[in-house]
Amino acid sequence: MSTLTSYDPSTHEEIGTVTITTTEQIPALVSSSQHAHKSWATLSLAQRQKIVANAYQHLAPIQDQLAKLISQEMGKDYQRATYEAGGTIQNGAYFAQEIAQALSSENIDRSTQLQYRPLGVVAVISPWNYPLAMANNLIMPALIAGNSVILKPSEETPLVAELFVNRLNEILPKNVLQLAQGDKKTGQALVVSDIHMVAFTGSLAAGKDIMANAASGLKRLVMELGGNDPMIVMANANIDAAVQFAVASSFENAGQMCTATERIYVDARIGDEFERKVVALARRYKVGPWDQTEVNIGPIVNQKQHQKILTQLQDATAKGAQLLLGLDHYPLPFIQPTVITGITPDMLLEQHETFGPVVAISHFQSIDEAISRANDSPYGLGAVVFGGQGANAVAEQLEAGMVAVNQGVGGGNAPWVGAKQSGFGFHGSAAGHRQFAQVRVISK
Repeated sequence: MSTLTSYDPSTHEEIGTVTITTTEQIPALVSSSQHAHKSWATLSLAQRQKIVANAYQHLAPIQDQLAKLISQEMGKDYQRATYEAGGTIQNGAYFAQEIAQALSSENIDRSTQLQYRPLGVVAVISPWNYPLAMANNLIMPALIAGNSVILKPSEETPLVAELFVNRLNEILPKNVLQLAQGDKKTGQALVVSDIHMVAFTGSLAAGKDIMANAASGLKRLVMELGGNDPMIVMANANIDAAVQFAVASSFENAGQMCTATERIYVDARIGDEFERKVVALARRYKVGPWDQTEVNIGPIVNQKQHQKILTQLQDATAKGAQLLLGLDHYPLPFIQPTVITGITPDMLLEQHETFGPVVAISHFQSIDEAISRANDSPYGLGAVVFGGQGANAVAEQLEAGMVAVNQGVGGGNAPWVGAKQSGFGFHGSAAGHRQFAQVRVISK
């Protein structure tokens, strides 16, 4: 029996192991999920909502344990891990109610009703950077819609998933929610199996692979495929507010966040002042293991991701970019707060998602230049504009699923949606919840 070992990225010490779900075991797992779906789908929407909400209340006693595992497995500082675990659990009942409301049948006229029916078996493939929250955002609407779910978590965070699912399954009916642990091979076997939908958050390359493997069965897809989010800082912006956002967004979760600010285009007239203030604020961040007090930038999740960040920094400095804070080489497992300026379109830092604590800055001479460079990417998840008069007009021209003016993207009950190659379908909001269901029109 093969096992998957989880390591603390701060120390590379073993945390624990889980049993790998082999490709040969996938058909039986899916079969039991199909069987569970049949009885789960016969329950009313209100019954499913109540059961799921009760299961999430059952998570409350292990909230601290989940937070600690998030920190141990992917390196997130403990305060942020506590926010992730607490937010997921404490918002469970509200989230379940919101989903049930979105999936309630609607009367179109006297003779016609719009219904949202279960699809069948949904495979949820979740990422390591928000191992609880991102999995939850896909699992809960799938369950309440009447589907059964097989969760394939990242191989970087298997223990969080195991604790989460095992605890929920003390309340949920048998096999309505199951786990498939393993690496890419396990995920591929799940995608090509006899399931009905794949809900995925991860890389663009993995998304393309999933799409190709799901094509033969015409399986439903909801995929969030990362981003390379730009920020435009206009000459009439509140510089201090822009600096606060730029640094916080670039460094959040050690930069390992899909909507982290990756590229900053600042008007040349305020560029020097902006950079001085960014450097001053960035110096205040403390890097270290998750369990040290006052740490707000933890380790990079693994050696591969660490090297990717260094490669992008070294490419930029070789092509003329200037480091204002930090270096282009750091020993494992940390990347210190880094500020670099003079980014140009031919640099990897501009072309690709970095996923590290790096503030990458470029000056622009005209707003049309800034808009053009912001849009020159296959990604289109989020985009932000800081400015006064004219900022709304700039925002309207940005090619992203989520655009914000003088604040971060998302929030409230808005959908989490990407444009271009950052998204295929979306989740969150009433419209997003309905993507986990089959629309049926009944006319009588």
